[in-house]
Amino acid sequence: MSILKFIAACGAACALACAPAAHAAAEPATTKAEAKKKPAAKPKQAKSEAKAKTGSKAKAKAAPVVVAAPDPEADEPEVLGSTVVDFDCELGNKVTLYQNAGDESHVALRWKQRLHRLTRVATTTGAQRFENKFHGLIWIGIPAKGMLLDSKKNRQLANECRNAEQLKPAEAPAVIEAAAPATSAAPATSTAPETAPATTKAHM
Repeated sequence: MSILKFIAACGAACALACAPAAHAAAEPATTKAEAKKKPAAKPKQAKSEAKAKTGSKAKAKAAPVVVAAPDPEADEPEVLGSTVVDFDCELGNKVTLYQNAGDESHVALRWKQRLHRLTRVATTTGAQRFENKFHGLIWIGIPAKGMLLDSKKNRQLANECRNAEQLKPAEAPAVIEAAAPATSAAPATSTAPETAPATTKAHM
């Protein structure tokens, strides 16, 4: 064998042995390049998401805040400086009325640990009637007792409600002994005989 043929054979063997290694080296290089490219895309996505969030926050801040108007019948009333009257009702129920001397058209009523504002309603019977249409409460007061009704469920909530004044026993009327009537003497009757009228004789 000549030297030239030997060198050519060695070169071919080396080429075959180096080809897989070169291919393997090329693959990691490409994967590394792809890996470098992929993380570069994440900051862009994060930036776009951050912009979207800040935009939504700005819109939320720009929206006007609507404050609901107070509803006297829905909200609890202020009772400082009011006259307090407690009522004991049947079945152990209790009702408390708060009255303000400067406002005879409204009362505050405590029922089940909540205060309600009730408005006076005119009646023809003389009874005191106060209503809260939002909660459906009706308070009716008469001289002997009071009662609380639920107009939405059409039922009584508390009956036979009496305050300290109404719980007092009725006092018996005092007995006044009438003095014996004084006897007056009968007027005396005159028994004197009637006198005949005097007659005058004319002298001739």
